Amino acid sequence: MEWYIYVILVVAGIVAGFINMLAGSGSLITLPLLMFVGLPPTVANATNRIGILIQSIVGSASFRQQKAFTFRESIWFLLPSAAGSVLGALIASNFNEELMRRVIGGLLLFMFFMILYKPEKWIVARNHDLHRAPKAWVFVIFFLIGIYGGFIQAGVGFFLLAGLVYGGGTDIIKANALKVFITGVFTIFAMGVFIFSSQIDYKTGLILASGNAIGAFLGSRVAVSWGPRFVRIILLVVVFVSSLELTGVIDLIVNAIRTLFA
Repeated sequence: MEWYIYVILVVAGIVAGFINMLAGSGSLITLPLLMFVGLPPTVANATNRIGILIQSIVGSASFRQQKAFTFRESIWFLLPSAAGSVLGALIASNFNEELMRRVIGGLLLFMFFMILYKPEKWIVARNHDLHRAPKAWVFVIFFLIGIYGGFIQAGVGFFLLAGLVYGGGTDIIKANALKVFITGVFTIFAMGVFIFSSQIDYKTGLILASGNAIGAFLGSRVAVSWGPRFVRIILLVVVFVSSLELTGVIDLIVNAIRTLFA
């Protein structure tokens, strides 16, 4: 592998880590890049988890230091998502990934309008006691989110944020902090499956992860210091662009422009 590929991996990791602390979907940058440098899709999917884990550790430590969340507040959301992530990792090689990308893209577009329609839910906490068990449907939702996170990871942060805001009653800053910690824990479970299957390229993954760590530290600081209104704007932009990418709209636009100027 050429030296400049290492530089690109680190820079992509920084960008992805930063985005994941404020919104999510940084894997939409790193997954295609890992495949571009020569990793098979299944190996790229597994290798990407190293960066996710490292950025989650760094981001969680930073959010915790800034008193954005406590570990006890995550427990009711962590348990079902961790269980789901194991199942998602087990079925990762037996599902139509392209179909899932389209479905998730449509859901993200729907989420974009949810964020746009009721901004107060994302900015102002509703004082729900996160130490008490939530309603049963919240467990089901987080189990399904865990399945998706174990399967492909890209975009899972958006669904964790929505679940924490609507199911947990948190504002977007606490939701971001909890999301990062929960993602890190269920990534450990998913990685166990990928390690057992010998699907991880450790050298490439660790190079990418070094960038993820830097981006996570910077992003977590910006998220807390700039406040929920700023983070909501970033979330809107990233959700909208990610939905267009996943549904194939961006590819259609690019192809149309190429045809126009051909």
